[in-house]
Amino acid sequence: MISPAPARPRVVSERTVLFTLAAVQFTHIMDFMIMMPLGANLMRVFGISPAQFSHLVAAYGLAAAVTGFLGGFFVDRLDRKKALLVLYAGFGLATLGCAFAPNYHWLLIARLAAGAFGGVAGSLVLATVGDVVPPARRGYGMGMVMTAFPIASVVGIPAGLFLANVFEWHAPFVLLAALCVPIWLVAARFLPAMPPSPVRTHPGRQMWDILTHRVHMRGFLLTAALVFAGASIVPFLSPSLVANTGLSESHLFYVYLCGGLATLVTTPLIGRLSDRHDKFHVLAWITIGSVVTVFLLTRLGVTPIAATLTLTSLFFITMAGRFTPTMAMITNSVETRYRGGFMSVNSAVQQASSGIANLLSGLLVTRAISGRLVGYERVSYLAIGAFLLTLLLAWWLRAAAPQAAKPGHPGGVAMAVVAD
Repeated sequence: MISPAPARPRVVSERTVLFTLAAVQFTHIMDFMIMMPLGANLMRVFGISPAQFSHLVAAYGLAAAVTGFLGGFFVDRLDRKKALLVLYAGFGLATLGCAFAPNYHWLLIARLAAGAFGGVAGSLVLATVGDVVPPARRGYGMGMVMTAFPIASVVGIPAGLFLANVFEWHAPFVLLAALCVPIWLVAARFLPAMPPSPVRTHPGRQMWDILTHRVHMRGFLLTAALVFAGASIVPFLSPSLVANTGLSESHLFYVYLCGGLATLVTTPLIGRLSDRHDKFHVLAWITIGSVVTVFLLTRLGVTPIAATLTLTSLFFITMAGRFTPTMAMITNSVETRYRGGFMSVNSAVQQASSGIANLLSGLLVTRAISGRLVGYERVSYLAIGAFLLTLLLAWWLRAAAPQAAKPGHPGGVAMAVVAD
């Protein structure tokens, strides 16, 4: 009897894998970002204060921080694809729970659940980029995945705002939960199986090695500063535009549309620049633009809509642009055997830093009797300090791992990925 020939393995291109990961990241980012433009709406519907709204934003990050840290003990022992699919399914269900939350407290609980699943899933996306894309093209790979941010701004946020205006605030979360279904099916089909690391050290020892490695510690600090700068400004961006600049809630659509379109163009370009030039230098130039933009944006009074859209678009470009060279540097500095656990803990650091920034900005911003938000300019000093600290820490990481910032050789054909 002739035995059947073994089945041919499917071959999936690097670009297909990156598009799939970007789709997963799109829903993760949109779930976090959709809270920002809904701020004025939610504060009115639930009768909550700016500080309570900041708790809704911070809940996602703080829950993700806890689960991300716990994930550091075991994610390198799991097939990345299977772990990502399970976590992404939980994320979709939690987002559906947000849609049907009857009051502020239930929405807060649903946001905690979404953060618990989504934070670790996001870290696995970045770890997978590190596994699939070689260092010479990793800036490009990170740039591809980071385009999830502008796509969320161009398509997701405006669509969510339109649905919120027509069907109330529940609708964007229903849309997001529905999107998770086809994306989950695509991920199940096209993501490659990535078996766990063959290293079988004790989970406690593995975590100790991840936390105490001198390069890792510098990467964690860099991530914390990177995220803190933007997360302190973003929660009250939309409420301040409505309350302080005279922009109507319906015009927030254009803020995210214009900012997203601009970022959709610039993010891949910044990724390619990061492959061709020293990543620290790319970050330094973008940071200069970030400082100027945030200083002006947090001091806006009544402003013509064209000037507002120009400034907010520059804000989106610089915020997204800072992540591409920095995350490429951090990913390049970590050994493959630690990458999954490191990225999970790094996600915890990222989310904790975001949550702390959200809470601090909530303490500094108050609403005057006139309805104007007061104290936003004080938040800018926190952000600018974090911008400068990010540069210092990036330089410190480059000193410990010079290869992390070096330009690669991005030319050539993208490698093929064998899928299961």
